[in-house]
Amino acid sequence: MKRLKDKIAIVTGAGHGIGRAIAELYAAEGAVVFMCSRDAEAGEAAAAEVRHAGGDATFLRCDVSHPEDVARVVKAAAERNGRIDILCNNAAYLASTWHNAGESTDDEWEKCFRVSLMGTQWFTKGVLPFMIQQKRGSIINIGSVQSLVGGRNSAAYTAIKSALVGLTRSVAYDYGPHNIRCNVICAGAIKTRISPAPGSELHQRQIGKTFLGRIGEPREVAHAALYLASDDSSYVTGAVLPVDGGWTAM
Repeated sequence: MKRLKDKIAIVTGAGHGIGRAIAELYAAEGAVVFMCSRDAEAGEAAAAEVRHAGGDATFLRCDVSHPEDVARVVKAAAERNGRIDILCNNAAYLASTWHNAGESTDDEWEKCFRVSLMGTQWFTKGVLPFMIQQKRGSIINIGSVQSLVGGRNSAAYTAIKSALVGLTRSVAYDYGPHNIRCNVICAGAIKTRISPAPGSELHQRQIGKTFLGRIGEPREVAHAALYLASDDSSYVTGAVLPVDGGWTAM
């Protein structure tokens, strides 16, 4: 029995990396997946690959920093059969260079805030009425280990990801009586298109922060997101789940 059979799921940032891996796994487990990304070419290709593998996926271009885009996606997903079962907030602002508090710009803070925090809030606010009506739902936020241990020269990113943990717990507290669960995965160093080059100083430093001696794969975060989306985690809410190879245990 597929664990997400006929569930309606929205996954943001689904054109690449972790978001794409989550969308693919959700579809493989029977979910009807709405894949969102600013990158239309990558998003369309990812959705086409899911359909080619036998899954049910629709791509919707969405910039989560624009609330009107968020509202359009929620409306499209709900029109499928009048409900939304799963929301995975994965989209995040990824600057080419991060800075410490003394050197970071207002633009850096604003972009990170609107994408990584307000985008999550707007999507969460959009799906809650449907989840309340159906008396169930699962919201999974993708955070970072930097919300738990801090990070060098990344003040805005660390602060916003820390706020995401607080938002997760608040939603879990307020909507638990409606049987709506909300959890956050704090991902460590994961192999994506923006990962440091293998053998580089940063790559070696990231490996050195894990007990397992390697960088994680997107599918390893995806399996945690599947667990939190499924009934296997029916008594889990407000949880902060590190998927980091042991980084936060050091």
